[in-house]
Amino acid sequence: MSASRQRTLGGGGQHVLDYLRRMQAENPSFFYAVQQGDSDHTGGSIFWADATSRINYTHFGDTVIFDTAYKTNRYRVPFASFTGLNHHGQPVLFGCALILNESESTFAWLFQTWLRAMSDRPPVSITTEPDRLIQTAVTQVLPETCIRFNRWSIFRETQEKMAHLYQSHPTFEIEFKKCINEAETIHEFESSWASLLERYIFIDKEWLQSMYNARHQWVPVYMRDTFFGELSVTDGSGGLNSFFEGFVNASTTIQVLIKQYEKAVASWHEKELKADYDTSNTTPVLKTPSPMEKQAANLFTRRIFMKFQEELVETLANPATKIDDSGIVTTYRVAKFGEEHKAHTVSFDSVEMKASCSCQMFENSGIICRHILAVFRAKNVLTLPSQYVLKRWTRNAKSGAVLEERAPELPNNSQESSTVRYNNLRQEAIKYVEEGAKSIHIYNVAMNALQEALKKVAAAKSQSPAAAGDGALSNGGNQDLHAAGDTQAVASQSAAEKEKKIRELSMELESTNQRCEVYRSNLLAVLRDMEEQKLKLSVKVQNARLSLKE
Repeated sequence: MSASRQRTLGGGGQHVLDYLRRMQAENPSFFYAVQQGDSDHTGGSIFWADATSRINYTHFGDTVIFDTAYKTNRYRVPFASFTGLNHHGQPVLFGCALILNESESTFAWLFQTWLRAMSDRPPVSITTEPDRLIQTAVTQVLPETCIRFNRWSIFRETQEKMAHLYQSHPTFEIEFKKCINEAETIHEFESSWASLLERYIFIDKEWLQSMYNARHQWVPVYMRDTFFGELSVTDGSGGLNSFFEGFVNASTTIQVLIKQYEKAVASWHEKELKADYDTSNTTPVLKTPSPMEKQAANLFTRRIFMKFQEELVETLANPATKIDDSGIVTTYRVAKFGEEHKAHTVSFDSVEMKASCSCQMFENSGIICRHILAVFRAKNVLTLPSQYVLKRWTRNAKSGAVLEERAPELPNNSQESSTVRYNNLRQEAIKYVEEGAKSIHIYNVAMNALQEALKKVAAAKSQSPAAAGDGALSNGGNQDLHAAGDTQAVASQSAAEKEKKIRELSMELESTNQRCEVYRSNLLAVLRDMEEQKLKLSVKVQNARLSLKE
C-alpha cells in the first residue's frame, strides 16, 4: 500500500458516535477517541474499547493480534480489531477501530490511542498483516514489541503471485507450507528454501526474494524465542479475525456493525463462562500416575491442561540421554524412538531447577515441552517447578492474586484503580456463581449474600457519593478524545457538577445491577439444568428398579 486511501462512513458515522457516547455515559470506563478530522468529528478514524477489553488486557495483553481483514476481504466497513488469547486459548477483545484514512499518520495515531487506553503497557508481541504502513507505525509506537506478519496472508499472496506455478505443479503448495511450518531449525529452513528455488522456476523472483529478506518476521523458526501464545501450528491460520468471524463480514454495513459487534462480545463472553465452568466443575481423565499430571490438572484451564497432558504422555516415547555433565548444568539429548535425526538438546540446571530446550516451545507458547518433561522424568522431578506455570494459562489467571502481582506496575490514578476494583469484584461474583451452583442450600446462601451486598452498596453510595466516585475513569483531555473529563475534588465542584456526578454514579449502579442480574440468570440456568439431570436420573433409577422386579 503506497498511498493513503480515504473512506467515509456517511450517516452511519454519527450512529456509531452516538452509540459510543451513550456507552461512555453508562460506564466511564468505556474509552473512545476520534482522530482529528472535520469540525463535526465524523471525518476521522475512530477507536473504542469497553471496560472489559481494558481489564482483559491487564491479564492477557502479552501478545496481540491487529486484524485489518477488511482490506483483503473488501469489506464495506473499514473495521479493524485488537485481540488476544485468554486463559482458555479463546479470542479476547482489546479494542476496535474504524479506519477511514489508511495512512502512516492514521495508523500511528491508532496505535498511540490504543496503547493509551491499555494504560501505556506495550505487549511482548503483535501479529499484523504484512503491510508497510502498519509495520512503520508499530515500530514507531511500540519499539520494544516484536512484530510478526501473518504467514497465512503471505501464503495467500504467494498463491496469487505464483498462480501459474500452483496450477502447473500442484505439489508446490504442500512443499512450500511444509518448508515454512515444519522446519525445526534455521538450517533446515534454509536448506528447504534453497531446494524449492532449485526445483521450481519462479517468474516473480523479486517478490520471492523480498519475502525471504523478511523471513525473520514471519517464518516461525526465527521467532520461537518470543511469546505468541500459539497452541498448535495451525493456530490463527486462515486469517486473524477469529473474534468477529461469523459476525462481521464483507456485506456488513455500518448501520448493523454495532449490533454485530455486541453479539460477538456477548457470544465470546458466554463461551468463556462455559469454559470457566467446565474447568472448575469437571475432572479430566489422568493418563499417567505422575504427581505432576495431577498438579497440572488442578492448576491449568482444561484446554491448556490437555495440551500439557499431550506433552507429558509423549515423554514415554522420547527418552532423555545425558551427553554432557559439567556439574551444576547437565545437557541431554532427547529424541523420539526412530527419529534420532530430529533430536533436541535440553540443558538442565539442578540448583535453580531450570531447563532450556532447543525447540523453545515454552518461550513461544508458555507450555512446557515434552523434551524438558523427559529430562524432569530422568532427574526424578515429580512436580512442575513454579517457573513453568505461566499464570496467564491457569484457571486463576483473572483472580485477585494475579492482579495484586500486576497492580503495583499500574499508575496510581483513578482510572487504573477503578479498573482493578471492577475486576476484583467481577471475579468474586464469579466465585459465588461457581460455588452457588453446587447445591440448592449453597445457592440460597449465595443469593442472599449477593442481595444483601447489593443493598449495602446502594446504601453506601447514597450516603457518600463523593467517596463512591473517586475512581471514575477518564479517557484524557486531548481535543480529539471524547472523554469523561478529569475527576476534581468535591469541595471545588459546583452544585451542577455534583448533580452530574450523582447521575453518573446512578447509571454505574444500574449497570452493576444489570450485571448482577446476568449472574443471577446464569445461576438459575445452572440450577434448572441440575434439576433436569436429577429428574432424568430418577426416571432411570425407577426404570431399573421396575426391570429388576420383573
